[in-house]
Amino acid sequence: ENIPGAKVGGGTQRLSGTSFAAPIVSGVAAMLLSLQREQGETPDPHKIRQLLLQSALPCDADLTEEDKRCLAGKLNIPGAITLLKGGKMSEEFTSVGASAVETAGCSCGGGLSSTTEVASTSGQPATSSGSVGSIPSNTPNLQELIQSFPIPVNQQSTMPNFTANSVTPSQAPSELADLGRLVYALGTLGYDFGTEARRDSFKQLMPPFDLGSGVMVPANPYDARQMVDYLDNNISEARSLIWTLNIELTPVYAIDPSGPFAAESYRALHELLAGQIQPESDAEYVERVSIPGILTGRTVKLFSGQVVPVIEPQSTRGLYGWKVNNLVSAALAAVQAETGAADEETIRKTLDGFLNRIYYDLRNLGTTSQDRALNFAVTNAFQAAQTFSQAVAVGMELDSITVEKSPFCRVDSDCWDVKLKFFDPENSRRAKKIFR
Repeated sequence: ENIPGAKVGGGTQRLSGTSFAAPIVSGVAAMLLSLQREQGETPDPHKIRQLLLQSALPCDADLTEEDKRCLAGKLNIPGAITLLKGGKMSEEFTSVGASAVETAGCSCGGGLSSTTEVASTSGQPATSSGSVGSIPSNTPNLQELIQSFPIPVNQQSTMPNFTANSVTPSQAPSELADLGRLVYALGTLGYDFGTEARRDSFKQLMPPFDLGSGVMVPANPYDARQMVDYLDNNISEARSLIWTLNIELTPVYAIDPSGPFAAESYRALHELLAGQIQPESDAEYVERVSIPGILTGRTVKLFSGQVVPVIEPQSTRGLYGWKVNNLVSAALAAVQAETGAADEETIRKTLDGFLNRIYYDLRNLGTTSQDRALNFAVTNAFQAAQTFSQAVAVGMELDSITVEKSPFCRVDSDCWDVKLKFFDPENSRRAKKIFR
C-alpha cells in the first residue's frame, strides 16, 4: 500500500492494492535472479521466493488499519540480497531494509509523514522533505542497494525474533497433493441415514408411494426412486442425507459438499442418483460417477456402524456421470463420419472393456497422484469419444493402461501421463497405437 504512482492530469499519488505491489515484487525477484547469474549460479525462482519470504519484515498490526492484508511481511530488499550472498541477517540490515521499503511505499503501515528517512548508499539516514503525495528524490533504487552490499555480512548478531502474522497464504493444489488430501475417486453413488431417528424422519416426511391402480403404500426411504422423487421438490433435504461413494456396494467415502457451491453440488448429486436408477437401455442411464474432493480429516459413522472418511467437493467441477449409452452413440457417429460404417458391437465392447479395466482391475481410492490421473483419464476418455474411437475405427483393441510422470509440467504442478496402448488382434506385426 501507499505505492507512488502517476496521477491523472499530472503529478503523483499514493496507490494501494496487489495490482501495484505485484509489479514491484516481480521486479525485485527478476533483479535477484540477475544477481544469481552474476554470481555464477543457475537462476532459481524457488530459491528467490524463499529468500524474499525469509527476509521479509513482519508487519506491525498496530500501525495499520487493515492488518489482515499483511501476509509474510514487508519487502526487505537488502535482507534478501544478504541472504542470497550467503550472509546472515543483522539488526543493521533489518533497520536499513525497513527504512528503504517504507520509503518506497511498500510498507504495511499507515500514511507517510512529510519528512521521511531513507537509507543512503553510505548507510547513513538522509532526510527528504515533501508532501505526502510526492516521491522522495533520494529514494535508493535496487541497483544502488545491490552495490551497497557487495560483501556478505557474517556477524554473530542475528535478526530479532518477530512473531509472524496469523494470516497465511492459501495452499496451492500441489501442496494439498503433497499432504495427501486430494481425492478423485470412481464408484457408484449412494446415501445413508446414520441413525434410526433420521431414517424415520424421512419416512414421515416422504409421501406414500403409488404401486399402481391406486394402491398406496407407506414411503420407503431406502428406495432410491422414491428418494429421487422426494428430493425433486425438497432439494434442501439433501443436506440431511449422508451421501456416499461406493465401490462394489461398499461405502468408501462420505461426501459432504461445502463452500459457496454446496447447493449446486447437492443438485448434481441428486441428478447423478436419478441417472443411476434409470434402465440400462435408457440414454440417461449413469453407470459410474467420479467424485473430486479434499479429505477433511473427519469421519462419519453410517447406520451399519461402518466408519468412513469424509471428503468435501469444492465445486461441481469433476462431478461426472458415465452415460455409456450416450458415449456409444457419440462414438458411432464419429466412426460413421470417418469411415462411413460403424460396428456398434465392437465399439461397445471396447468401451465397456476400457471401463471395466479401470474400475475392476485398476480400481483405487484416488488418493495418490497416479491414481487420480488414471481415474480422470477414464472420465476424460468418455467425454472425448471421438478421440477414443479412432483406434476402434481401424480395428484395434485396448492392450494396456499405464501411468508415467509427464516430461511437460508447469512449475509447482503434479503432472502425469496416462498411456492407452491399442493393438490389432488379427495382426500381431502391426504397429501398436498409443494415446496419451
